[in-house]
Amino acid sequence: MLAHGHMIPCLDMAKVFVSNGCKATLITTQAYSDPITKAQESGHGIDLRIIKFPPEGSSLPENITGMDQVEKDTLMVFIDAMEMLQVQFELILQELRPDCIVSDMFLHWTVDSAAKFGIPRLVFHGISYIGLCCGEAMEEYKPFVKVSSDEEPFLLPHLPHELYFYKTQVSPFSLQDNNSFSEWDKKMNESEKKSYGVLVNSFHELELDYEHHYTKVLSKKAWGIGPLLLCNKQEKSIRGKAYAIHEDNCLKWLHSKPLNSVIYICFGSIASFSSAQLTEMAKGIEDSGQNFIWLKQDSNLESHPLRHRSGGNSVTVPSLFAAVDPLNLGCLGSRNQV
Repeated sequence: MLAHGHMIPCLDMAKVFVSNGCKATLITTQAYSDPITKAQESGHGIDLRIIKFPPEGSSLPENITGMDQVEKDTLMVFIDAMEMLQVQFELILQELRPDCIVSDMFLHWTVDSAAKFGIPRLVFHGISYIGLCCGEAMEEYKPFVKVSSDEEPFLLPHLPHELYFYKTQVSPFSLQDNNSFSEWDKKMNESEKKSYGVLVNSFHELELDYEHHYTKVLSKKAWGIGPLLLCNKQEKSIRGKAYAIHEDNCLKWLHSKPLNSVIYICFGSIASFSSAQLTEMAKGIEDSGQNFIWLKQDSNLESHPLRHRSGGNSVTVPSLFAAVDPLNLGCLGSRNQV
């Protein structure tokens, strides 16, 4: 998947494979190759193959190279362009003849490519067991259709715990029947059924109940191989886009805060918010008096109510998934990506 939030754990996974004596080749585009090149320079024996994106024949503009640049009206054009990568992908498979393919859940067509060459395909979602279980329950039971308003909570059924959600937390694509995305979602679900299994960025001790639910109750073949982040423990590396503010300023601010006092906020590279939504969230977080660092995508930065802030109880970093060092600091009490 051409998104930093998906590419970063894939790179970490390749590092884990190589460190355990396996050979790993990452297939990606020029726009996402820099972190892999840096990992190679750091001594990780990972191979890299570059494929052209947008591919020949695509109607996607040449300047759009990743999911974080895609608007709602160009989403399906972007998806079509990704599907056109199958030809280049299969040429590499024909050359390398790997023992196994690990591909992002969005690249549903890779299961057909794998079958063509008699190679098992493993799916990688990048999320936790509980996230996978909730997604399955939401898709299967659609409890949101039973509520009459956005303010009415609904129970996500048949899970190890009682989990309540609101309609506003459900993907807009799930709320609409027969939209352009639903067909793509159907293809992803079908490709997973035909795949050998699922790799999960989690581990048994963290999610015992949901690992059991996913593998035993839902009968999914899955392996927890996380936390993948730990493969970077001994090295300083840029994991995605670079900071758009000076790193020293950010670290100086973080070092000035007490242990476990800073919340790390990140909505990923795809989520999009209106100015009114950003303002409401920023006001609520600031009024709480809680120290926080907010990583925000560049496209909405100018409308961000806390843009270029560095002081008081907040820092807003106008880029995504930068250096890992701030996340290893003791002042960060909550490190979850929202």
